[in-house]
Amino acid sequence: MGERSLIAAIEALLGAGGAPQVRNPRLVRWVGDDAAVVRARPFAVTSVDAMVDGVHFRSGRPGTSLADIGHRAVAGALSDLAAMGAEAGEVYVALGAPEGFTAEDGLALVGGMEALCARTGAVIAGGDVTRAPALFLSVTVVGWAEDAAVLLTRDGARPGDLVGLTGPLGASAAGLALLDGRVDAASAGIAPDVAAALVAAHLRPEPRLREGVALARLGLRAGIDVSDGLATDAGHLAARSGMALALDLQAVPLAPGVGDVARALGEDPREFAVTGGEDYELCVCAAPALTSAARDAGVTTWIGGVDAAGPDGPGVHFSGRPAGAPPLSGFEHPVR
Repeated sequence: MGERSLIAAIEALLGAGGAPQVRNPRLVRWVGDDAAVVRARPFAVTSVDAMVDGVHFRSGRPGTSLADIGHRAVAGALSDLAAMGAEAGEVYVALGAPEGFTAEDGLALVGGMEALCARTGAVIAGGDVTRAPALFLSVTVVGWAEDAAVLLTRDGARPGDLVGLTGPLGASAAGLALLDGRVDAASAGIAPDVAAALVAAHLRPEPRLREGVALARLGLRAGIDVSDGLATDAGHLAARSGMALALDLQAVPLAPGVGDVARALGEDPREFAVTGGEDYELCVCAAPALTSAARDAGVTTWIGGVDAAGPDGPGVHFSGRPAGAPPLSGFEHPVR
């Protein structure tokens, strides 16, 4: 397979022969030119995510399709826009294709991306294809906002704020344990439909774009997406805001089946849920006067509050744990 033939097949899949404005009124030029041309709004919100075979996914794993991999790559990047409360705009994809990667493989991969983009209002506006020793994807997403002050940021938490989540945690980590065969659903007493939902949560996460935009417009100013585990991501909010977050571990909502998977692994269900990551729910901080409206905008559970940092400095404390238990932390890629 040649680079040009794959690019041509992808362009046909994306409908690049038609007018770009059909997909997005901001697009002037898109796939098929050397660069995209976009009508800007006042503020662009840009994020870059990379995924590498063997690190972020395993392309040959049973139960995982190339469409799943494409979906997850774009979902993770779009979730960064959701965490800021920005509207989704353009997506740019760099694809590294390994030996044996066919045009059909490329179309399946991009098809998973395109389906998610079509549902969320995003559009794949360009990218690059190159040969690589392993399959990799670098996804750049551009979101838009009319006012930079009306965005969720990591440094916006204030004393007295309540801390909330847009949904339950642990489903992605539980789904990965089922996919990897570390837990057998039947042996753990997990119904087939529940097991399927957990696997889907890992393979096809949904970025909370609608909720992020609604919460930002409502007046919330602090938020982050739960990508590396709440224990780590809440710590980012605390550190950047210079605050102390007091969270009730027992108040953290669990997706159905997460407790069964965690117990089968010999882990505490809620500790498993806050350290697993890749749920892509939003963790936000809201002034008490906004909590009722924030619930209407997508916050499902309040799990704690924000205090001024004490002598030990900013950080996260989880109540509801045994005395002397070690600090909780989520996922972090080793760099070596």
